[in-house]
Amino acid sequence: MSASAMPSIDLLGEQIAAVLADPTTTHGLARALRSAAREIELHRYHRTTHRTRPSNQVGDRIAKVQIGGGAHRIAGFFNIDLVPPADLLWDIREGIPLQDNSTDEIFSEHFLEHIDYPRSAKHYAREVHRVLAPEGHVITGVPDAAFALSQYPRPLADNEEMLERWYSKRDCRGDVNTRLDLVNLVFRDQDDDPTYTPHLWAYDEEKLVQLFTEAGFGAVEPWAFDPTMANPKRRWGSVYVVATK
Repeated sequence: MSASAMPSIDLLGEQIAAVLADPTTTHGLARALRSAAREIELHRYHRTTHRTRPSNQVGDRIAKVQIGGGAHRIAGFFNIDLVPPADLLWDIREGIPLQDNSTDEIFSEHFLEHIDYPRSAKHYAREVHRVLAPEGHVITGVPDAAFALSQYPRPLADNEEMLERWYSKRDCRGDVNTRLDLVNLVFRDQDDDPTYTPHLWAYDEEKLVQLFTEAGFGAVEPWAFDPTMANPKRRWGSVYVVATK
């Protein structure tokens, strides 16, 4: 089929919406289609920006960049994200739209676990290394899988703080019935939920060190949490590292 004969993304989205609205659509197919519908929505954002930046790069040098910050804004940082609000809407899985050696500092928290591993995660780490200037650094925070696993031997009642901090406002609270449910939420958080993006890979400090070292960084060390930069609500149960080029 020629490119001109291929159905448009918009038409595909309409067709998926129609199938999802059909009450006879099976649960498994509906799950898959909801995921596809979400990717179509994200693709639209990315495509809109791509049309204005065919070179896939921001022309100017930007000293400080936040990636995947969502509504959490940091003063002085240029925020790149796939959904509004952001200074630039872009799918980071397709690369970072910055020139080589063009930024000094990159910050992201609770973003990395939402992209697929190894393809997108390792590509992201290499891209961060590419766009950072010499001696530049990237600060990365993620849910700490080691912390979650350390709670497993304890009775579920002892994990009330984790439940309250992480899941008190979510519908899944009533389905956390065992200690292993908490571990699963770290690895598969909010699967098939329209509000929350699922976790696709779990990280601890050792894995973050390996990921950024493989990408070419000379040093990867623990990062002292700074609430003026990071979201204070993320501190508990998270691990942060700083990797220097």
